[in-house]
Amino acid sequence: RREPLALVNLKKKHEETGEEELASRLDHCKAKATRHIFLIRHSQYNLDGRADKDRTLTPLGREQAELTGRRLASLGLKFDQIIHSSMTRASETTEIISKHLPGVKKISTDLLREGAPIEPDPPVSHWKPEAVQYYEDGARIEAAFRNFIHRADAKQEEDSYEIFVCHANVIRYIVCRALQFPPEGWLRLSLNNGSITHLVIRPNGRVALRTLGDTGFMPPDKITRT
Repeated sequence: RREPLALVNLKKKHEETGEEELASRLDHCKAKATRHIFLIRHSQYNLDGRADKDRTLTPLGREQAELTGRRLASLGLKFDQIIHSSMTRASETTEIISKHLPGVKKISTDLLREGAPIEPDPPVSHWKPEAVQYYEDGARIEAAFRNFIHRADAKQEEDSYEIFVCHANVIRYIVCRALQFPPEGWLRLSLNNGSITHLVIRPNGRVALRTLGDTGFMPPDKITRT
């Protein structure tokens, strides 16, 4: 509902307003800027941790986050903010990345926590969460998509560059939704730890995928998918 026609109350278009005023109102609601969304998967973490607080980054995971932070800094972009999942592995990845991007504000959110977004099709034998998990996590992850992945606000004058540090399931679902692909296919995508996925959202709402799960900036012996 960010198309200009969806933002203008057409009921107010009386005979005396005319087409010119309607055109002016529509123009006022049009986005002008492009949003660049960088989706970062957290680095390798301790899989043996029972609780989230115990699932901290491994030494290799911390190295991966350093490499991702350096890569983002090397792009020479003026990042507006880093929004990250409130889970431990995403928060720790964010802290390391942010050292390379001084002054960029960090925002934590529960919406981006890991979960089961939608039942995959075709199904897989090694991962079968309870059906209720899809209803609980799916609604939240869909809310994250709607909340964060959209064209720029009409008031935004300049292009923006935003970083989201979260999880593989969340990123894969968001990519499918943003590209208007069947979201049930999210599990067919694979993302390395610390990888960078770059979405571009134009003022007219069109979306382009620049990179998916890029880890070309990491040495081969540092790449993992755990």
